[in-house]
Amino acid sequence: MPVAPDTVFNCHMCGHCCEGRGGIVVSPTDLARLAAHMGQSPETVVERYCYHVGGKLKIRSGSDGYCVFFKQGQGCGVHEGKPAICRAWPFFRGNIEDSTSLSMAKEFCPGIRPETRHADFAQAGRDYLLQNGLLANDSSCEANALILK
Repeated sequence: MPVAPDTVFNCHMCGHCCEGRGGIVVSPTDLARLAAHMGQSPETVVERYCYHVGGKLKIRSGSDGYCVFFKQGQGCGVHEGKPAICRAWPFFRGNIEDSTSLSMAKEFCPGIRPETRHADFAQAGRDYLLQNGLLANDSSCEANALILK
């Protein structure tokens, strides 16, 4: 029986997942969506908001340690155009495949329901990623967290 994603996770818009340096991978598809949403060319978006590391394009963090698009009290400034990795949280490979990883994520993210069993979370996560076209398969330019075994 399917498990609905909203029975295991309900975003509180706290921004915890927007904090940290070096984790927001922007795939070619993400870049096209983000640029269109912002009304800018992909080249301009890369120049102003991104950097390359390890062969992958990533979104810069601001001096506050948050994604440059996150604004305290307002949330994501590019919500409709945000990258797949952001759309997928908390349904990352580690949390889906490993109960210990999910336990740590529960401590970090208030939106993950504490009573959620790993099996239910994993099923809801796989279904969510599949239904929303968020599964990745190209580790050279997509987020590894979206490549499931």
